[in-house]
Amino acid sequence: MTKFSDLKLDPKVLKAIEDAGYETPTPIQAGAIPPALEGRDVLGIAQTGTGKTASFTLPMITLLAKGRARARMPRSLVLCPTRELAAQVAENFDTYTKYHKLTKALLIGGVSFKEQEQLIDRGVDVLIATPGRLLDHFERGKLLLTGVQIMVVDEADRMLDMGFIPDIERIFSLTPFTRQTLFFSATMAPEIERITNTFLSAPERIEVARQASASTTITQGVVMFKASRKDKEASEKRQLLRTLIDAEGEKCKNAIIFCNRKTDVDIVAKSLKKYGYDAAPIHGDLEQSQRMRTLDGFRDGTLRFLVASDVAARGLDIPNVSHVFNFDVPSHAEDYVHRIGRTGRAGRTGTAIMICTGRDDKNFADVERLIQTEIPRLDNPLQGVILPDSDDEAEGETRQSSSRSRSRGGRGRSGDKPAPKDKPEEAKAEAPREDKPREDRPRDERPRDERPRDDRPREDKPREDRPRDAKPREERARDNKPREDRGAEGRSDERRDRSRGGQGRDSGRDNGPKVVGMGDHLPSFIALSFDERRTG
Repeated sequence: MTKFSDLKLDPKVLKAIEDAGYETPTPIQAGAIPPALEGRDVLGIAQTGTGKTASFTLPMITLLAKGRARARMPRSLVLCPTRELAAQVAENFDTYTKYHKLTKALLIGGVSFKEQEQLIDRGVDVLIATPGRLLDHFERGKLLLTGVQIMVVDEADRMLDMGFIPDIERIFSLTPFTRQTLFFSATMAPEIERITNTFLSAPERIEVARQASASTTITQGVVMFKASRKDKEASEKRQLLRTLIDAEGEKCKNAIIFCNRKTDVDIVAKSLKKYGYDAAPIHGDLEQSQRMRTLDGFRDGTLRFLVASDVAARGLDIPNVSHVFNFDVPSHAEDYVHRIGRTGRAGRTGTAIMICTGRDDKNFADVERLIQTEIPRLDNPLQGVILPDSDDEAEGETRQSSSRSRSRGGRGRSGDKPAPKDKPEEAKAEAPREDKPREDRPRDERPRDERPRDDRPREDKPREDRPRDAKPREERARDNKPREDRGAEGRSDERRDRSRGGQGRDSGRDNGPKVVGMGDHLPSFIALSFDERRTG
């Protein structure tokens, strides 16, 4: 059996390895370290959790033991897809360089540019960075890559998923072609194959496991979930997660719960905390300081459940994770391998449980096709259980939807709405007024023509009540005049008659709309019907 002492590493490195408690290298370490020490390019393909980080850190420290860095010109470069992975690589260098005087700098987002520039200005032997922040420093003129002797690309397939391949190609072009390249990935997509053929020179290929295979130390299972109602799916799915956690009991010492979307990460973490579970979220939208505090709490055991997006699925070395729960089936089948690879590390056993809904069938089939294994189906512990009406955020949505339905049901059709029976006052108010005599004015039983008419002069009585020749002389002269000659005098009399109760010349006639003549040669649209009562 190969030991680290057989790999021709620097004695100080071997001493640091011994202090860390390691004696036997993993297959990827045993295969990658010897050609890397010889200065050859290395292409390492291995599943996550197999020790790829030490595969390049140990030979790099041995090769960089001699020499000195110059200001703004790092001697080596390590590219990582996420801040967490970059910080983890930096911790590995701290562990294995405890007996060396090598300097390093960590360039990641969420940290002040000024502090990072101060480290670069002093000169660093190892520069660990994410692609975006590295190019930011380069474009500011604070960094030169012409002195890079060793370049490492870690988790290259994750770089592809995150869209970093154009940045990687640009960074390759900024480094000397004489550099040594160590390229590590869990899977080999066609685009990754193209990059390795372009930028690696006759690499030593080390493939210690079938591509995208899951570790045999991980017990896998899937629950096929169907909600009782579509609008209850989210809350019932969260309850299923809590039930699965409770079913594991004491075996579930800690767990990482993966969600596809950042919003779901926050919702699931909030739901678990509401029901008394010690949980916290981690995803790319959180501040870097908060992300590091959450990870540190999960590592040291003060936090039991870490609810994460795929930002935490790659490369994070948390050795004692007992369970991984996939709240969602990953959209990319390769992510399933990396998610469950957070448990069962370094030969330990682990458990990975996934929840699959009807809409996830296609993605689930892709996962089984990729790992070439049928994932065992688990019984749904909530089958036949009466679920509560609501949960968390879904509770508010249910209340809103129910209130909307009540308001819609209260309207009804105008023809179907019965008259209210408990409001007789309104029914009385709708009765015709003439059916009820006025209480303050008794009905006069005398004939109408015998009633006193004090509210108007006697000469305004209807014409049929007196002979024509009994009219005043002025009124007879006005009647004999042509209508157009009457002018304003006639119209004012008509208005006066209407204002006095409608007992004028047109009394007894239908006072409906009348046509007011406006000439014989006007357009027809001008001669419209007007209500005579509103004219004038």
